[in-house]
Amino acid sequence: MDLRELIASQTDVALSLSKQVLLTTEAKNSNTVLSPLSIHVVLSLIAAGSKGPTQGQLLSYLKTKSGEHLNAFSSELVSVVLADGSGAGGPSLSFANGVWVDKSISLRPSFKQVVDNVYKAASDQVDFQTKVLP
Repeated sequence: MDLRELIASQTDVALSLSKQVLLTTEAKNSNTVLSPLSIHVVLSLIAAGSKGPTQGQLLSYLKTKSGEHLNAFSSELVSVVLADGSGAGGPSLSFANGVWVDKSISLRPSFKQVVDNVYKAASDQVDFQTKVLP
């Protein structure tokens, strides 16, 4: 799948998602802000860490043929869209992106590499069982 096809697919997903969100009763009666790109990247990250039927369903929803295509496209999005353009008079965008897992489990090394290098996301093990937040 070439870059143009991936962009067209991502646009279709973003428009479909936006339509679903904006047609809810709550959204009809209020102002709504959403980032289809952020949602796409998060779903792509989840797809990268899943396998079997779950990954198949995510890839189908995101309209891509494989995890490799999705990772390549997401890497391009992250590096281009979130590039700091302030030096050339353009915008500087920030994007909070991360994976947190309970300390009792660990990320597969191959998935951690994708999180770090493809999605440029944070990953950390935390105590979801006993840690009390203030």
